[in-house]
Amino acid sequence: MDELHERVGRSFAAQGLMQTLGARLARVAAGEVEIEMPFGAALSQQHGYAHAGSVTSIVDSACGYAALTRAPAGSEVVTVEFKVNFLRPAIGRRFLAVGRVVNAGRTMAVCTGEVRAFVGEGEDYKVVALMQATMAFVQS
Repeated sequence: MDELHERVGRSFAAQGLMQTLGARLARVAAGEVEIEMPFGAALSQQHGYAHAGSVTSIVDSACGYAALTRAPAGSEVVTVEFKVNFLRPAIGRRFLAVGRVVNAGRTMAVCTGEVRAFVGEGEDYKVVALMQATMAFVQS
């Protein structure tokens, strides 16, 4: 495991919400992180789709961890703000949140994220949500 994956993995393992959602780190690279979440009835809303709260949680974390890969040594990240657009109902058997750093400075990073819904066994997906987020670097 490389240093970036180890840094992100330690922080991810400390997040109780990701465990509750059944989410896992799928990929860690410089400036980009992917988090996968299986669908389950416990994550649904009243129409049977994945709840916006679960979808938002995984993409917020993907953006935050993407920012962490660009954060100064000894820093952690916290979300300053985000905006989410839901493009269609979150229907799928699994979801993949992809967070990417657009720009990282000394004290913050601006990120974009998307959530992909996979219905079948293949790699075909539909984007169900888009996020724009600002993450602050804080001393740990």
